[in-house]
Amino acid sequence: MYILPAKSLPLMKTPYYLLIIVLFLNACTSKESSNPYTLDPLPGNMDTTITPSENFFLYANNTWFKNNPIPSSKSSNGIFQMVNDSVNKAVRAICEQSAANKTATKGSAEQKIGDFYASGMDTLAIEKNSLADIIPVLDRINAITDNKVLMDVMAKLTLLDVAPLFSIYVSMDDKISSKYAVFLNQGGLGLPERDYYLLNDADNQSIRKAYIEHNKKMLVLLGVEEKLAEKQSNAVLEFETSLAKSSRTLEQLRDVYANYNKKSLSELQKLTPSIDWSIYSKAIGLNNMDSAIVGQPEFFKHINTLIGKTSLDIWKSYLTLQFINSYAPYLSHSFEQQHFSFYEQNLSGVQEQKPRWERVVEQTNVSLGEQIGQIYVRDYLPAGTKDKMIEIGKNISAVYREHITKLDWMSDSTKQKALAKLDKVNMKLGWPDKWRDYSALQVERTSYVKNVINANVFEVNYMMSKYGKPVDRTEWHMTPQTYNAYYNPTSNEIVIPGCNIIVPGFKGLPDDAVLYAIVGGSTFGHEITHGFDDQGRLYDGNGNLKNWWSIEDSMQFTNKAQMLAQQFSQYTVNDSLHVRGEATLGENIADLGGVIMGYEAFKKTKQYTENQIINGLSPDQRFFQGYALAWMVQMTPKKSAMRIMTDVHAPPMYRVIGPLYNMDAFYKTYSITETSPFFRKPDSRISIW
Repeated sequence: MYILPAKSLPLMKTPYYLLIIVLFLNACTSKESSNPYTLDPLPGNMDTTITPSENFFLYANNTWFKNNPIPSSKSSNGIFQMVNDSVNKAVRAICEQSAANKTATKGSAEQKIGDFYASGMDTLAIEKNSLADIIPVLDRINAITDNKVLMDVMAKLTLLDVAPLFSIYVSMDDKISSKYAVFLNQGGLGLPERDYYLLNDADNQSIRKAYIEHNKKMLVLLGVEEKLAEKQSNAVLEFETSLAKSSRTLEQLRDVYANYNKKSLSELQKLTPSIDWSIYSKAIGLNNMDSAIVGQPEFFKHINTLIGKTSLDIWKSYLTLQFINSYAPYLSHSFEQQHFSFYEQNLSGVQEQKPRWERVVEQTNVSLGEQIGQIYVRDYLPAGTKDKMIEIGKNISAVYREHITKLDWMSDSTKQKALAKLDKVNMKLGWPDKWRDYSALQVERTSYVKNVINANVFEVNYMMSKYGKPVDRTEWHMTPQTYNAYYNPTSNEIVIPGCNIIVPGFKGLPDDAVLYAIVGGSTFGHEITHGFDDQGRLYDGNGNLKNWWSIEDSMQFTNKAQMLAQQFSQYTVNDSLHVRGEATLGENIADLGGVIMGYEAFKKTKQYTENQIINGLSPDQRFFQGYALAWMVQMTPKKSAMRIMTDVHAPPMYRVIGPLYNMDAFYKTYSITETSPFFRKPDSRISIW
């Protein structure tokens, strides 16, 4: 289990379009620095027709939004997309160079990257042969004769990373972090989240209607007669609705204790007698499974009932659609286009598909991530990346120590335990010391979908093979070319891939204000705070789910956290959809802690102590506008609505406004008054860490 921020920002190697506004500098005692930052996005992004008090997010970013509307092939635009484009450009070069070498040594990284990419770009072969590689799976589904065969087919689909009905995976045991455990969780839905099936507003009714039509068209493409396809599609919606009704909400899934229910194999068998777990576990490579952590026991009781009462015809339709919807993007144009039409156009508001090369580059990057990562580290990351990351990480950690020591709401005994946990936070920075071994993965130029299948089976086998082995604490769950980061509570570690060091829009590294806002605040500070958010705080320094808080301190924390949840629940998107304060609480705590730690660490730099002015902006202004740059994103209304329903992160605007309106320094910097629609009285401003 690990906690990920929404900041999936691959990093940019080249500066983007800049509109530089040179602001008049008032005479003051401030020291004017020499200015190496002629390429500086902060002044150019500002929209001075909007005051900081009116809407700081738009004040800092709106000129960029005006000049860069959402492309028709995207559901969002902004810093996320901008840097993704840059990473894709680099990975495309790696893929094309590899593909050009048709004599690369069999089994080498160059051969696998080149052949994978080439197979995805060979649309003639895909149109001619793509179904041939999936027909055996479809035939196996259609040949189901009883529940025993049904579970055998489900095991096969699990190996293909389809995960019908429920999810099963191997990860560190939350209560015994030195061991791997098997986890079983609710799943099996074709729509993104349970509420799509259960809410009866006009939008969700329309989505369900479109989902029926989509599944019908998919079945027709597979050769099912249209009227029968419609009947099967309706039956599948009814079946999945029953799964949704037994599924926990986004908020309920964040209760780590309620979703930890460890059961022996015999107890699991008693819970779901219709599934022979001994046979099923061996079929997916889990040898000698003796227990499992069941996230939602009531969901699995419902599954047991469904297995007994659902007709084999419905099972066949359901599993066929689960499979084909998972693999449609790698099949012929008709399947790929229908998948795009529903999942991108209908659900996210995307108007047209990305270029073919971009789709194939992204999939190659997913399937061969660390092999591409080795080349990316060598050819695209600047020298000194790890050293700079270590410097920032140490400075943020030092500030965190100061803050914990000075907390006025926590007792000394709990403070000592918090400090001990902080000292044990392991920072994995840049790239792994040991790279993944891909020798077992077979890649050929002949079939794109077969390569994707092989890559998925390779990943599932890799994960399942961990069970019963010593925990590998050197493992990374992100590649170096991923502009993202995560905190893993069961190993008490933060992992920050190398490309996070670069801030888009600057040639080279920016000034410390921006660096400590984005890299220090929204990355290092954010991830460390996850170790102390409403979920992370429940784990001790060794990564075990274990209470180390006094009752009084726990109550103090909970009260502060609830205030933050209430603050975010007041925010809306698309005029009427409220942010889910409870569901986004962990990320909101991390954002608040992150920006505070980033700011405090920045105050110790030379730029701040000397009050250096850069391009007309004071150190404080550059820091806060740098933080706004970190979340400079606009989305289609459909994408925004989807995020509210499915994501544990607040919308980008509120990831800026929410934390900053709790910081006194922000009010002082921009003279924010009570006229601001986001104003919070001093005694209502929330500070946790």
